Amino acid sequence: MKEQKVPYNLSGIIVILMIISSVGGLLIDNLYRDNAFVSALWRSNDYVTLIVAVPIFIISLLGARKGEPRALLIWFAMLWYTFYNYIFYLFGAAFNAFFLLYVTLFTLSLYALVFGLPHLDITKIKERFPADLSVKWISGYMLFVAAGLSVVYTIQSLNFIVTEQLPEIVEITGHPTSIVFAIDFPFLIVPFVLTAIWLWKQQPWGYALAFILNVKGAIYTLVLAVGSYSAGATAEMPMWIILTIAGIIVSVYMLTNMAGKSVNNG
Repeated sequence: MKEQKVPYNLSGIIVILMIISSVGGLLIDNLYRDNAFVSALWRSNDYVTLIVAVPIFIISLLGARKGEPRALLIWFAMLWYTFYNYIFYLFGAAFNAFFLLYVTLFTLSLYALVFGLPHLDITKIKERFPADLSVKWISGYMLFVAAGLSVVYTIQSLNFIVTEQLPEIVEITGHPTSIVFAIDFPFLIVPFVLTAIWLWKQQPWGYALAFILNVKGAIYTLVLAVGSYSAGATAEMPMWIILTIAGIIVSVYMLTNMAGKSVNNG
């Protein structure tokens, strides 16, 4: 397990900083300098991160250190959650007192993934799933999500070329561009498409990444559901709730069909 020593050590620091960031965001008055809508989203994110993401991160990290393969994949899912989550804080939040904290969380989670993922024994991970496990429906679901987001983002972007009408998310947030579109195309849509293809072909990385992306996805759509309620955008809540449930179903399905004996990681 020494191949993962660096990611493990980085993860310990990440958890502490996540707690500081979330508690600070919830308790420090006027930390967030964005408009009321965006500030409500940040505080909702802090709440879900503190109550849901941090405990899952800690438990999975402890299990991963013992060589439990399911915990190992959940741990990587939480690293991916941290990386994806703090991109938004780093590039989407108005400059505030926690800027260097966001830089650190983004950087540490990125390098924990860079140092950790190459040591995943994905062949052994695939072998822990039954050979006849039905996975094409998972591929279809992931392609559906990727396609849906692509269509929505592309239509709004092309509409601006024709009408000069800014996407709604840009107008509501007051940002000069759509941070959501910019982040989701490379870090959500493309990984979902590639993983769906690999899983459809029953390639090892498909199994590992499908688990990682859907665990992360379920937690982040929960963030969006709570954020929609908090910011008053209740019309979007049903969509995020449905996606949260779908992500949980995929994650539980893969979790329960994966053998759980210790594995040599690396």
